[in-house]
Amino acid sequence: MQLSIAIEAQQATIRIRLQKWTVFALKTRSIFFLLGAVLNGKKSKDTEEDMDFSTWGLLLLALFTATAGVEGIDRRGTRTERISGSAGDVLDDNPVGKLKVYVYKLPSKYNKKILQKDPRCLAHMFAAEIYMHQFLLTSAIRTLNPDEADWYTPVYATCDLAPNGLPLPCKAPRMMRSAIQYISARWPYWNRTEGADHFFLVPHDFGACFHYQEERSIKRGILPLFQRSTLVQTFGQRNHVCLNDGSITIPPYAPPEKIMSHLIPPDTPRSIFVYFRGLFYDVDNDPEGGYYARGARASIWENFKNNPLFDISTDHPTTYYEDMQCGIFCLCPLDNIVLPFADAIPWEEIGRLLTNPSMKRAMLFPQPAQSGDAFHQIFNGLARKLPHDKRIYLKPGEKVLNWTAGAVGDLKPW
Repeated sequence: MQLSIAIEAQQATIRIRLQKWTVFALKTRSIFFLLGAVLNGKKSKDTEEDMDFSTWGLLLLALFTATAGVEGIDRRGTRTERISGSAGDVLDDNPVGKLKVYVYKLPSKYNKKILQKDPRCLAHMFAAEIYMHQFLLTSAIRTLNPDEADWYTPVYATCDLAPNGLPLPCKAPRMMRSAIQYISARWPYWNRTEGADHFFLVPHDFGACFHYQEERSIKRGILPLFQRSTLVQTFGQRNHVCLNDGSITIPPYAPPEKIMSHLIPPDTPRSIFVYFRGLFYDVDNDPEGGYYARGARASIWENFKNNPLFDISTDHPTTYYEDMQCGIFCLCPLDNIVLPFADAIPWEEIGRLLTNPSMKRAMLFPQPAQSGDAFHQIFNGLARKLPHDKRIYLKPGEKVLNWTAGAVGDLKPW
């Protein structure tokens, strides 16, 4: 009895501390956490008074700055209008008929042969670039008439995996340059806008900066040939050189069949108060933890590693998915993040969004695709950018991009 009272008191203290962190996050425009995998579709008895969760795949939960009304702030500090209407209304939009996409037919060395070389690419968190290509080939959004379309260049830039399964994006700039050279020499569409009506999937950690170390990514910057294009990427962080204005931020890929195979009974008690699995320090590049995740992960480890209510570790157990479903709070310590489809989803209203069935679909890439899923949300985001401003079209002989800009190594033939 005394132990139970002590635990409840400690939980109350931590909840108060979490509330203070939330206020801090709101005041500093930073996102501190939470990544939840809430899969059981019912309220937990342990959290019934505090939270209202519903069935998700891997759901991004975050505490971040609430902006007034339907407005947001872009990375240059200017105000941008959010789509009017509720999140459900917007997420239920059907992009078919609102835009058409022409898929460039590239040599297989840019996509299919890369995948044949390493099928593991189909299951890693950056696999959206592959499934998007497959989705488009059979979608009603696709057109065979390039004169009426926006353009998509299917390059699997993150499908170069190390033995441990992690992507090595260092060759990606040369691949992308090669692909752009190919399409610009065979079709007129790139040259008339220098890519302003083209979009690319760049789902790696730091998007089109194409490096797995943040310091190196910042130094490299976005591939210069992408400066006018729309980038679709999982990485989104305000005031970061690796996020362009106008980029579409998407959820990471999580295999739907894997999620479904790890579902636990909906009445399973939430027995873990706080759960986290992942790195706290980037040992090779930031052993002190001051820069990795802006120091948030290191701070959590140092403050709570010995707290019995915090199940946090670098280990990745086989029960990872099940454990998350048993957690009340599942942490993903981040800073100043831009969440998926942020122009349409009012993430500051996260408590209300959790019960919205449209949100479940919008965060997943199911096979086959379903109405309202992440595939459709990407094209909803692209459709919201139409019609293109006439100023994107270049005058005869006009050039904007510098083809010789960038790292020397990126200029080598691929």
